[in-house]
Amino acid sequence: MRLAGKVALVTGGSRGIGRAIVVALAREGAKVAFCYRASSEAADALVKELEAGEHDAVAWQADVANKADADAVVAKLIERWGKIDILVNNAGVIRDGLLATMGEEQWREVIETNLGGVYNFCQAVTRTMMSARYGRIVNLSSVAASKANPGQANYAASKGGVEGFTRCIASELARRGITVNAVAPGFIETDMTLAVRNAAGEEIKKRIPMRRIGQPEDIARAVVFLASDEASYITGQVLCVDGGLTLGGM
Repeated sequence: MRLAGKVALVTGGSRGIGRAIVVALAREGAKVAFCYRASSEAADALVKELEAGEHDAVAWQADVANKADADAVVAKLIERWGKIDILVNNAGVIRDGLLATMGEEQWREVIETNLGGVYNFCQAVTRTMMSARYGRIVNLSSVAASKANPGQANYAASKGGVEGFTRCIASELARRGITVNAVAPGFIETDMTLAVRNAAGEEIKKRIPMRRIGQPEDIARAVVFLASDEASYITGQVLCVDGGLTLGGM
């Protein structure tokens, strides 16, 4: 119960990696709120599952790219539980396409969701965390930020931006007892990566030194560590959880 008494907020928490993070935080004792954009049935089912396990949880619908939505979610969380200790920015989208044929909307949606959403929620919690002189912010990046994948210029740019943003605000907030870190997943078994996994088949595993696709729980465990007091002297870092994918030479 490393997070007993803590209050956490996870964006994009109804499915995939986000869902695993919500469950992991709750099992470590945190009260957890999460937001979702469209998966209301999945969100409701997750809340019921957590409540059945005697965990405090709540879900709110929100578009992370909308600043007003971000402010409203944070305000409701503080009204409900009086504080926020942990923010996990997980929400993201993929709209792959080669640059020559990429539409402006493909670019804009990915940047505004993946990077803009991180800005919106970080700014919404910063003053509260600064006043409390305590906070843990974990932003989800991707190995795509440092490993070139043709057709993902928009996604790579958004995740590279997340990493730069993470380092910058970590330096701003460190003196107030707030740590800011990022986790960069590799190939993880989620709905978002299904098309890529289906197309590449077993070839994906050959590119990973550990020879397996990661599970959402692999990412959740890393997030819990960075959100806990065990990581209180770690800030401004990017933790790759990728089975060795970015090592190269395999």
